[in-house]
Amino acid sequence: MADEPKQPEQPQRQSASLRYVDIPDCPETFADSINGLFFDGQTLRIEFGVTRMDEVKPNTPLTGRRYPTVRLVLPPSAAIDLINKMQQTAAALTQAGIVKPNPTATKAN
Repeated sequence: MADEPKQPEQPQRQSASLRYVDIPDCPETFADSINGLFFDGQTLRIEFGVTRMDEVKPNTPLTGRRYPTVRLVLPPSAAIDLINKMQQTAAALTQAGIVKPNPTATKAN
């Protein structure tokens, strides 16, 4: 058997060393709901919303409106990071007794 020609070696990718720099006046956005979540194969899009109740009137049902407050768009790597961090947060809240575990999610199929 003849030796196959060697492929040129790919240079190894180095990960960048990133330093977090805080911006104290970075605006914060309040949301009390998630209006929508969509992954199109390239980005994860999350629309956060806020609920505003209409004026309360006697003998009428409560009504309100939900408004979008911010639309967050993440590339897959940031979406995976968000998922991992949310799973860690959920585990910590469960351990602290703030959230009860979902019995259907813990059963083996």
